[in-house]
Amino acid sequence: MQQRIGIGYDIHRFVEGRKLILGGVEIPFSKGLEGHSDADVLLHALCDALLGAAGKGDIGEHFPNTNPKYKDVSSLVLLQDVYDLIVKDGYAVSNVDTVLQVEEPSLKSYKPQMKANIAKALHIGEGSVNIKATTQEGLGAIGQGQGIAAFACVLLVKGSIKTEGS
Repeated sequence: MQQRIGIGYDIHRFVEGRKLILGGVEIPFSKGLEGHSDADVLLHALCDALLGAAGKGDIGEHFPNTNPKYKDVSSLVLLQDVYDLIVKDGYAVSNVDTVLQVEEPSLKSYKPQMKANIAKALHIGEGSVNIKATTQEGLGAIGQGQGIAAFACVLLVKGSIKTEGS
């Protein structure tokens, strides 16, 4: 069984007049994240980790911000497209580990739904998805509440792995 690890990172600044979407969940907050799609920084980092593990480039190559097709698109759609791409190459997702860096809002009560959304999109059990959130203790742009950053790490396997529903 072949195993491949991928990492992803993304950062978006807060702006007025947009919804805050993280992990496919709309979170009540006074600002949203700036971006061409829904700017879901968590799912963007996850897409990059998956693409990296599969040797398929990065999210900007597959979903360019110059393409009107992706204007305001749900990042769950992008994640599903990335999943379909890696499955075509015979890969399955073993597990996902992520970190969100954000001063506010508190994400604790939203993490279970984020996990469920990611698990469903990747056809894995929720126990194979981990989401952590941390503050920057007031340091830097994230610590000053200017935006949100996310990191993701994934393990892909090629060969025999049992996925949800199989």
